[in-house]
Amino acid sequence: MNFLSDTTAPAHPALLEAIAAANAGFAASYGADDVSVRVEARLKEIFETDLKVLFAVSGTASNALALSVLCPSHGAILCHDEAHIHRDERGAPEFFTGGGKLIPLHGDHAKISLDALDSALGEIPEGFVHTSPVRVLSLSNLSESGSAYSPAEIAERAGRTRERPAFVHMDGARFSNALVTLGCSPAELTWKAGVDALCFGATKNGALGAEAVILFPSVMDRFEELQARQKRAGHMAPKMRFLAAQFEAWLSGDLWLDLARTANGHARRLAEGLAALPGVTILHPVDGNEVFARLPERLAERLRGGGARFYQWPDGSARFVTSWCTGDAEITGLLETAS
Repeated sequence: MNFLSDTTAPAHPALLEAIAAANAGFAASYGADDVSVRVEARLKEIFETDLKVLFAVSGTASNALALSVLCPSHGAILCHDEAHIHRDERGAPEFFTGGGKLIPLHGDHAKISLDALDSALGEIPEGFVHTSPVRVLSLSNLSESGSAYSPAEIAERAGRTRERPAFVHMDGARFSNALVTLGCSPAELTWKAGVDALCFGATKNGALGAEAVILFPSVMDRFEELQARQKRAGHMAPKMRFLAAQFEAWLSGDLWLDLARTANGHARRLAEGLAALPGVTILHPVDGNEVFARLPERLAERLRGGGARFYQWPDGSARFVTSWCTGDAEITGLLETAS
């Protein structure tokens, strides 16, 4: 009954098979291979637009690299106080941007509120030498509380930054989980709503380790700089075809969406079961594969004693994360242990 994180889950067999298939013979290095070219073409179909893609091995690397070409060293990045780039990346965005300042904002369920965004924009005037000018708005979808920004909510926030020379970055480590819940298209959830760059994560949804930085047309001219920064940072994989191969299998036949639906379905069932227990409160909307619950201490101890593994969030709540390979028996076992 492991609900610690979707990064603790194994890789999907289809992606491992794709890696093995890509291992046959020789191929061009550093993303010039045929598999990488095919994946970029497939992503153009999925997102219904021209784009450039760069593969990375971790979400932290993809976020930091993307932000480094969107925000100058003297600029500011607005993000939620709970955002992964702020709380969990050990200063990587600041390091890769050469000093870009993260300004954390508030909002329920780890989503930046319009009031907080308006207040920040009002307090940071453009052209004022004493403050770092806003150059990026970073949104996480899913958020760090497992909630999803709808296309309309993204567009509302993106629209407020357009009076500035600012871009919109999306941390999409669990983008697929948000997408299947919202029922919209990838294009509607990104560039059509005002997103300039997406960090598209596969690792949490079945990959061995594969992330992609997607630059949409508004910032495609920064791709060469993005590649240069990846190389200089030591994050350019020589045998890039093995990262691309994971994406090719993951995107084939919409496997990525099927895996996300499975994980989300288990999370909803888990949330419903926990919510029915005395003294348990579900703290955030379950828009993906994460459940945050306030548990009575005796219940938490009983679950741990019964073999359930989950993460204690900094606010004292319990975070349960389901994955593509979570089984019905695990949900049933946890709920039976709880009752």
